[in-house]
Amino acid sequence: MATWRNINTIIEGRLFLGTIDAAKSSRILTERRVTHIVSVGAEPIPAENPASGYKHLRIPVEDVDYADLLIWLPTACRFIHEAMTRGGVCLVHCVQGISRSAAVVAAYLMFSQRVGVTRAIEMVRQAREQVWILPGFQEQLVLFELCQYNPHENEGIYRKWRNKLQNHGH
Repeated sequence: MATWRNINTIIEGRLFLGTIDAAKSSRILTERRVTHIVSVGAEPIPAENPASGYKHLRIPVEDVDYADLLIWLPTACRFIHEAMTRGGVCLVHCVQGISRSAAVVAAYLMFSQRVGVTRAIEMVRQAREQVWILPGFQEQLVLFELCQYNPHENEGIYRKWRNKLQNHGH
């Protein structure tokens, strides 16, 4: 049984995927020279404090199938992309680093490397084998690609998906 780590490398020295424990560990953040952190979920972390010196993005999405992660993906991709182009190092985390944050990282790989959903998820799983993205989030990654990485309130594919959710009482 492989020991599951708090943090795994997605792009060598630039992009990491991890748990909330990684995001709270000043040792882990310092060793990997993290400058930018994306927190998926509601749990607070010390790096959120502007005085900490980290650039921080919070995506307040629960770990449930029908939660709307899709609308946040362009913001997340821009934030990670900005970190990359400025020579920064980005950690994307949720609580366990298995579903939500893995979906965000997969979306970034799709957006930045123009790979399809299956390939992006494969790349993330190669880096962190316990990754298991909820089916609802996998569906949202498919939609992310279909709406050309730009879901927004007035975009047809996004609206149709949201309406379908609302009609099912989510």
